[in-house]
Amino acid sequence: MTFQIRPLSDALGAEVLGGNFKEALTVNEIDELKSAFLTYHLLCLRSDPLSPKSFYQVASYFGTPFMETTRKNWVGDVPEISRLESTYKTQEAKPKDPKFSRRSGWHTDHSFKEFPPKATLLHGHEIPSEAGQTRFCNTQKAYDNLPEATKQQLEGLMGVHSYDTERAPVRAVARTAEEIAETPDVVHPLVRTHDETGNKALYFNSNRTDRVVGLERRESNQLLDTIHERMIEPQYRYDHDWRVGDIVVWDNRCLIHSVNVDYPVGEPRIHLRTLIKGTRPE
Repeated sequence: MTFQIRPLSDALGAEVLGGNFKEALTVNEIDELKSAFLTYHLLCLRSDPLSPKSFYQVASYFGTPFMETTRKNWVGDVPEISRLESTYKTQEAKPKDPKFSRRSGWHTDHSFKEFPPKATLLHGHEIPSEAGQTRFCNTQKAYDNLPEATKQQLEGLMGVHSYDTERAPVRAVARTAEEIAETPDVVHPLVRTHDETGNKALYFNSNRTDRVVGLERRESNQLLDTIHERMIEPQYRYDHDWRVGDIVVWDNRCLIHSVNVDYPVGEPRIHLRTLIKGTRPE
């Protein structure tokens, strides 16, 4: 093996040691990463901080990077890469209650799109001294452990995913007219089949999934709340403590994530991010 690949938890994830991600990888090295990604659902590539172009090169090993819906964070010479700064510059900027931060809600990235990204890559450039973890849950394991009657109940049900939903405790970032036109509501299955492995996973986004098609709002909310509770049970969870230079790539088809937003005011928290094109959930 070219790399050292070591599991990070029983739930999901592995760290990758021994790579020089400033240089192009060989075909065998890329194949090794892609195989590990499908096995562990999340990889943490231990690295030094990379330039946007080098980060783009790493992202391309996992598929085709694409540009974010909102344009304000695009990196000029590599618009597929966004620079995300989540530093609290004042005490008032830090939420008094974590639930009033969208980042703390459990979600899968960009499920409001017809073709959601199959993967997300986040690259740590500046990390606060405490908290700020990105937390993950394995929705494939959560589905596997459902009672057979519940699996049958969910079979064929579809969820409406919106850029924003009244179910979320905090409103989404405002869109321009152009961005609104690009993001109509979409419908995805509540149980999706992974297009590469064939495994099934729960597919729910607490920030975006608005309702279940064909159910009254109250019944829909009860079902979505039940799914949510099952997905985030402790046995399915891994919390990633960031180090400067970490490149974390995760599978949006079978993981959800959230952020521990209780980190210190005034300490920089800066990442580069990109998303990898995916297929329509089925």
